[in-house]
Amino acid sequence: MTKCYICEKGLLKKQKVDFLLYNENLGKFDAEVCNNCGEKFFDEETSAKIDEKAKKNGLWGLEAHTSVGVAGNSLDIRLNKNIVKFLGVKKGSLVNIYPESKKKLIIEVSE
Repeated sequence: MTKCYICEKGLLKKQKVDFLLYNENLGKFDAEVCNNCGEKFFDEETSAKIDEKAKKNGLWGLEAHTSVGVAGNSLDIRLNKNIVKFLGVKKGSLVNIYPESKKKLIIEVSE
């Protein structure tokens, strides 16, 4: 068995694992999983299958960089069209915004 590349304490075991991207389950894929730290490792072929599934499900390329702008005396953040489509928001949609930490902002779409 191979030693874990991250913790260097555990051993890697082959198993099928769920792969989540943006909290969406893309399915079960072959991986090597550390029995100590739980880190998962995918080979190139499996990574290509995951990428293909992410593209098929419209999850590929959702991450985006944007800058904070000004709207009157407030600041605004723009959402790109891929994120807007994924979230199903439109002008006038209600959202709840709150900080999770000093470096992470959560935006939840209201139904």
